[in-house]
Amino acid sequence: MTKHHRQSMRAWIADREAEGDLVRVGESVDPVHEIAAYLIEQDGGSPLLFEAVARHEEPVTGNHLTTRARAAAALGVSVDDLQGKLIDAVRYPLAPFRVEQAPCQEVVIENPDLKLLPIPTFFEHETGPYISAGAIVARDTATGRGNLSIARLKPLGGNRAFIGIAPNHHLAVLARAAKERGERLEIAVTLGNHPAVMLAACFYLGLGDDEMEVAGALLGEPLETVRCHGVDLAVPAHCEIVLEGVLDPDETVEEGPVSEFHGMYERYGAGYVVTFSSMTRRSDAIFQCVLPGYGAEHILLGAEAIAAGLARSLRGPVSSLREVAVTAGGAGRLHAVVSLDQPRPGAARKAIFAIWGAVNLIKQVTVVDGDVDPWDPVAVEHAVANRMDPARDLIVVPGVQADRAEPMEKDGVISKLGIDATIHHGDRADWTKASPPQNVLDRVRQRLS
Repeated sequence: MTKHHRQSMRAWIADREAEGDLVRVGESVDPVHEIAAYLIEQDGGSPLLFEAVARHEEPVTGNHLTTRARAAAALGVSVDDLQGKLIDAVRYPLAPFRVEQAPCQEVVIENPDLKLLPIPTFFEHETGPYISAGAIVARDTATGRGNLSIARLKPLGGNRAFIGIAPNHHLAVLARAAKERGERLEIAVTLGNHPAVMLAACFYLGLGDDEMEVAGALLGEPLETVRCHGVDLAVPAHCEIVLEGVLDPDETVEEGPVSEFHGMYERYGAGYVVTFSSMTRRSDAIFQCVLPGYGAEHILLGAEAIAAGLARSLRGPVSSLREVAVTAGGAGRLHAVVSLDQPRPGAARKAIFAIWGAVNLIKQVTVVDGDVDPWDPVAVEHAVANRMDPARDLIVVPGVQADRAEPMEKDGVISKLGIDATIHHGDRADWTKASPPQNVLDRVRQRLS
């Protein structure tokens, strides 16, 4: 592929292809279920580029950030430094840089018909196709502060779409606040973004903290943005497609069954409607999707952002904190693992309750010592097997308020489980791992290499 601007999705795809880490699908694929089937069969593997999509001109791409290694490579760091990079980006954000012209505005279409886009229909019992990789820009006109987040959109015909957001989602908060001021909330759905933008959009920041500033810090330079064609917003200049419109909290529509991160369907009822007044795009735009449900990229985007946010918030109250993982086995939302370096008595329990207080979705927290990699599920289970006494180290808290996406929620509540798998004072005296002498191991490793 030709050289592209480093802030574009195209540059990242080109890097993956140069590394032999891109699968091009040349035969025609149907956006109804076939794209999803390919993504599922390649889940966790290389990114895919569908070069021919039935009934559409645009190629489709997906399965970008399916491993921590790919996420780290996209940000130019090692896997070991990934969480630190994410934390530093929140701590030291960079304001965007405005440009006058951008490739995402090469073509302008008024009152766009969303059926023109190759939007995949993913799962059998969902009621239509979904835009699943839309990084949505909004702004609080009262403060001037921006917001970037990801939410699903289901076309309703013509230029209208259902938007799937919870009542506490910042977009919903901003929409209600705009209504109280007699305004309507303008939004811009951006598609085909660099991984740094996608990761930034998933952070749990405070209302008024602009995730596009975090995206710039992840890129190592200010994110280039351009003023929208018809709404008073600025969007990433090097994305592929922008849908500009208005979110109306007064108009709602029933969604029907929809896949959720845990891999099953949920029925959330009615949600808001967005009407798009215009679409701008590259002349040769590539449509990006994220496999929803229990898909590796969907899980990773949430897990990395939540884990980094937790690590940042815990560093003060839990001084022995080493790292926080939010696990794929816990669907990237429900289970966290915390590693502590030489924790003082009670530190593990403090960490458990601090995490429950910080993120409502997390219902199981496991705490391990600093010699255990919290991202390695076998290492974590080994620590639980060897260092945890159930009578002493399990914490069960019943009747805790649950998130609406919790698969075991009943009457709005769920029980929560804490597992302290750290070594306690008075446990066995000898923790020496059985091994040949270190000098022999070093000699053999040198020969093997």
